[in-house]
Amino acid sequence: MGSCGAVGSVRARYLVFFQYLGTDFNGVAAVRGNHRAVGVQNFLEEAAKRLNSVEPVRFTISSRTDAGVHALSNAAHLDIQRRPGRPPFSPEIVTKALNTHLKHPAIRYLDIAAMQEAAQHLLGTHDFSAFQSAGSPVPHAVRTLRRVSVSPGPASLFVLPQESRRLQFWTLEFESQSFLYRQVRRMTAVLVAVGLGILAPTQVKVILESQDPLGKYQARVAPAHGLFLKSVLYDNFGPTS
Repeated sequence: MGSCGAVGSVRARYLVFFQYLGTDFNGVAAVRGNHRAVGVQNFLEEAAKRLNSVEPVRFTISSRTDAGVHALSNAAHLDIQRRPGRPPFSPEIVTKALNTHLKHPAIRYLDIAAMQEAAQHLLGTHDFSAFQSAGSPVPHAVRTLRRVSVSPGPASLFVLPQESRRLQFWTLEFESQSFLYRQVRRMTAVLVAVGLGILAPTQVKVILESQDPLGKYQARVAPAHGLFLKSVLYDNFGPTS
């Protein structure tokens, strides 16, 4: 903290931590003079205008991220210069002021019970044509889904402990001898639609029985990121005595 600018005014420096979904941003750094692109820093500095600093507030970002990249905990420092005679803001006031004017997307919780109910319609041997994307070389679409589960997942190894209470992780697991092209990603998209209330659990059975891969909901494909091949299992395979 130090004096500067107008006589008697005090400039205080603050360290802030923030997180963001980078999908709609051109990275974290501010974009100047281009209204078609925006960085996370643009939003932060717009929010900081409400603090009425004598000099415009600029955020010095600790770690740059590229377009589309998310952050669980980035950091930046900023200087706020109040008018003469006014004391520096407390950290709590700065935090509240910034959070109040930043746009927070509504948190949508998944109806896990509905997803688990819907998943039961996929178990067993069926023609999974409705969940097959075009381009599959296999001659038929009959597959046996041995197991499907929807359960709370443990906190990611990449999540800071202080953030684990705010972020919800869910694990969807499918087990079969083989899958059709993009079958898992299509089934995931449909089950998430159930969890969001877009589809009723019984509609999954209707989609499955339709054998129509071009339907409104089953044509959706979950993104590849987040998809893991968990393991490969063999019958009667194990250590011998």
